[in-house]
Amino acid sequence: MPDQFDLPRRLAAEALGTGILVATVVGSGIMAETLTKDVALALLCNTLPTGAILVVLITVLGPISGAHFNPAVTLVFTGKRELPVNDAALYVVAQIAGGIAGTMAAHLMFGLPLLDFSAKVRTGGPQWFAEAVAAFGLVATIVAGIRFQRAAVPWLVGLYITAAYWFTASTSFANPAVAIARSLTNTFAGIRPTDLPGFILAELCGAFAAMLLMNWLLGPPQARGPIPIAETTL
Repeated sequence: MPDQFDLPRRLAAEALGTGILVATVVGSGIMAETLTKDVALALLCNTLPTGAILVVLITVLGPISGAHFNPAVTLVFTGKRELPVNDAALYVVAQIAGGIAGTMAAHLMFGLPLLDFSAKVRTGGPQWFAEAVAAFGLVATIVAGIRFQRAAVPWLVGLYITAAYWFTASTSFANPAVAIARSLTNTFAGIRPTDLPGFILAELCGAFAAMLLMNWLLGPPQARGPIPIAETTL
């Protein structure tokens, strides 16, 4: 369980996990652009490694830190009073720092400048709504997965993100730290820095909407009250 590990090791796990996740997203996007000009095929080449690495990272780092790798997820668990506010703030810093390091690592592997602000436009109502939907589904998957199939959560999250790449107009960032890191790469996975506020706000709104709904949906069952006489005779 995460509370068996001290805070420095939990923060290191969050930074490492977010960094490897971003390196996978950015690196696979660069590789896809290098190998094909088919946008659909490039997106598929970006999707599969992302879903796969999430399964790995959550499995191996989840027991240390909870494997949030995402400020929206961290804030949801803080809202559920499962993570202290001070720890949550440090988690978010570690996630953002790790994500930026992940972009830098991907650039180093492909011989690109360490950081390069993206020029890729991702903005507008449909994109923002897509990000809210993506984050909503991610948080709902995590919360329900922990409740009913904790051991399956790595697979549930990996499969959800794999699907959400394709059914959302935004390709499902669903993660403010990843969005920030992706603003620093002018490659397939990039997003303009000026487009970040809309994405981040939408992600947080979707995450908290999921938290509120799932808290109600998964709450303790309410008593039905007296059974009608008609039912007792059936």
